[in-house]
Amino acid sequence: MINRALEQSILRSLNYFPIVGILGPRQVGKTTLARKLMNELSKPAVYYDLELIEDFQTISQNTTWVLENNIDKTIVIDEVQRLLPLFPQLRALVDRKREVARFILLGSASPDFLQKSSESLAGRIAYHELSPILRSEAESAFIPQVTHWHRGGFPDALLAPDNDYWYQWQQNFIKTYVEQDLSQLGINATIPVINNFLRMISHLHGSLLNYATISNSLGMANPTVKRYIEILEQAYLVRRLEPWFVNVSKRIVKSPKIYIRDSGNLHFLTNVRHYEDLIMHPIAGASWEGYVIEQIIPLLDPAIRPYFYRTSNGAEMDLVLVDGVTPVVSIEIKLSLAPALKRGSTESVADLKTMNNYVVTPNGGNAAVRPQWIHCNIHELIGHLKTLKMIAEPA
Repeated sequence: MINRALEQSILRSLNYFPIVGILGPRQVGKTTLARKLMNELSKPAVYYDLELIEDFQTISQNTTWVLENNIDKTIVIDEVQRLLPLFPQLRALVDRKREVARFILLGSASPDFLQKSSESLAGRIAYHELSPILRSEAESAFIPQVTHWHRGGFPDALLAPDNDYWYQWQQNFIKTYVEQDLSQLGINATIPVINNFLRMISHLHGSLLNYATISNSLGMANPTVKRYIEILEQAYLVRRLEPWFVNVSKRIVKSPKIYIRDSGNLHFLTNVRHYEDLIMHPIAGASWEGYVIEQIIPLLDPAIRPYFYRTSNGAEMDLVLVDGVTPVVSIEIKLSLAPALKRGSTESVADLKTMNNYVVTPNGGNAAVRPQWIHCNIHELIGHLKTLKMIAEPA
């Protein structure tokens, strides 16, 4: 089993909050993590999976009995978004007996989970988002970077015996999302249209998001395209990275950039079956950029916000980490092993006034390439961000 960095943060929340919610896409490892947490709690725990008919009926038909007869245990409820009316009852029980670690709620691909739980359980619940396995986690399990980058971080995909099994897993994963989850979340298009939509987003990976371009290409209305992308974001499939507005005297690009969050999903959607195909594919540079971004953002302290920066004059920075209203770190991401900086990068740093600037390549080296610029790899970058206290250390 690959140890997850989020585990210690969740345990810390369980030492204070009566309810902890673990969010993330299906198959990301929420159930595995929850079962491990159950063994580390100071009191007994019981587990219910609402995708199982017998568990769903037990909870839905005998809610009061189940909850009150397990009052001295931690109750773990998986796929809790399938029974949202449960939340007011959880609130009542917590208010009647407020103590730590009463409930662990696991949910996937459901904006209703966040909305309903926030309304009913405000002040009683702490949320944690479980991402696919990160490079720092895969590294501790001796999984090569090239394997992790190509296959992505979903556990069963990453650990597949060979690339044929990996491809089959991805095929089944996307099929399930397209045919079940996305339609339930409000994407009402036909299956071929949804598949085309996902593949078009994959080809825009790392680019500025232009809703009109997608609308015209697929024959959809602009509002429909925006709503579908919002749903994909809520389902943890895509990320919109917002631009940082720092200097009103400059013409700043104000459109977000869009990324497929998991590199394995991206490579399946662009039909990249092997790593050897990836490094020769036109998507390689953008894929590496998105991959690095997704290894950093889940680790950031909640006070640190990620952005990109671009002006109409060509100044550009792939990732800018902002503390409050102050840009602190600029990160240029390059697939090339040569850490040479372009004028757009140096101009961006001059605009942003960041003192900590990094060029991230696959091999790195932790070498200064010019004043206030360090050439590093992902592992080395995480070390620098920990030193700057931009990554929260486990308690």
